[in-house]
Amino acid sequence: MAEKYLAQPDLDFIKEIRERGGETLNRCYQCATCSVACPISPDDSPFPRKEMIASSWGLKDKLITNGDIWLCHECGDCSDLCPRDAKPGDVLSAIRSATITEYGKPKFIANAVNDPKKLPFLIGIPAIWFAVLAWITMAGSETMTKIFHAIGLEWSHAHEGGHDIIAHADFFSTWFVDLTFIPIAIFVVVVFALSLKDFVTGIHENAVVEGKTRTSNINAKQLVQSIVKVIPRVLKHEKFNECEANRDRSTAHMMVLYSFIGLAVVTGVFFIALYVLGAPGPYSQWNPVKWLANISGVALVIGSGLMIKNRLAKKEEQPSFYKDWYILGTVFALGVTGLLTEMTRLAGSAFLAYGIYYLHLIAIFNLFLFLPYSKMAHLVYRLVAMGYADYGKRRY
Repeated sequence: MAEKYLAQPDLDFIKEIRERGGETLNRCYQCATCSVACPISPDDSPFPRKEMIASSWGLKDKLITNGDIWLCHECGDCSDLCPRDAKPGDVLSAIRSATITEYGKPKFIANAVNDPKKLPFLIGIPAIWFAVLAWITMAGSETMTKIFHAIGLEWSHAHEGGHDIIAHADFFSTWFVDLTFIPIAIFVVVVFALSLKDFVTGIHENAVVEGKTRTSNINAKQLVQSIVKVIPRVLKHEKFNECEANRDRSTAHMMVLYSFIGLAVVTGVFFIALYVLGAPGPYSQWNPVKWLANISGVALVIGSGLMIKNRLAKKEEQPSFYKDWYILGTVFALGVTGLLTEMTRLAGSAFLAYGIYYLHLIAIFNLFLFLPYSKMAHLVYRLVAMGYADYGKRRY
């Protein structure tokens, strides 16, 4: 006998979905065209029709624990073919945004990141923080040298050329950079670990109830193996390329993805160079790792720029919302300020180099500290959901 389900409509959740981009939800009359049109929807319990039904009823508990919303790549096929222009892809995007906020911890940060009224605070807090640390770096050099000598460390990371060369460490100490961003990295990992624990539990319970999995228990080791297994699919954008309406977005997405991978490699290599090999920057432009950094930076700017151009070109048929512009603006700002920081340093303009570097640090802060709460978090949630689908032997 099928398990009984008591529907508990959440009118506030319906309102939230509409505010996050699913404003066309009420146009849906359940014709199922969206599920038929979707090239990656499974035959058993296909999406997004059932998600549109649940959204119309405000069934929050069924939606935020639904792994299927993450298997959707928002390619736009369903929205293009919908006879009522209900835009199911936008609705699922709104549900994903709400889900990220729901699982995000602590809740007040998750809510702040998705509230445009809080944007001045998200920018202002790191702006003040970095301004104070920059002042300490430049005005308190002697004091900091004594403090670091007392604990057996060197405050200044000397660089070749001394005062004749522009080095960002003279404006903002590399110690301060690492003492700011290493704790942020740890915080982000912890937040994702706690959020994903609840997320996996939720989508598993949902899958069991709806018959979308062939296993009743979760084997952590096998789940991790499945997640690793689907990584090549993500890197190749296999599912994205099966779509038709917005296939052109695939190139821009891949450029941004691979640029971040490249920049992560560069950061790791230069971290080791500084603290293990004792070789501080600035580094020669002929350094192969520097090539990777510059190529990745250019790819980040071009990729994010194409994504912005695409949204502006389709603003009538595919409206964008704050959640979209916040992450796109942050990524684009990070890429542009990164390149300009390097260009102005090479041009010999210390004032511009340091000023733009200050803006660059603010962009990095916003991107990474708020990563578990912004639209960028979908990279992690989608990967885990795809891994779970593989683990549960769900065809998609």
